[in-house]
Amino acid sequence: MSTVTARVSDETATKLDALAKATNRSKSFLVASALERFLEEQSWQIAQTIDSLEQANNGEFATAFEVQSAFEKWGLKVEAD
Repeated sequence: MSTVTARVSDETATKLDALAKATNRSKSFLVASALERFLEEQSWQIAQTIDSLEQANNGEFATAFEVQSAFEKWGLKVEAD
């Protein structure tokens, strides 16, 4: 296991202290958990972006019908050109 040191604002440190006390968890546990969730989310977003760019580079775009269907699914009306 590795150790990482980070500087946070006094306000963030106060909130972290309060949360650690309220949850009976260590500050290290809370920071590690938050960092793991953040990294998972960012990794997913980066992977999706790379995949989308590859599709665009290959000319794989949604048709006008697919776009319209997606908007209608959410109750939005799309005006045709």
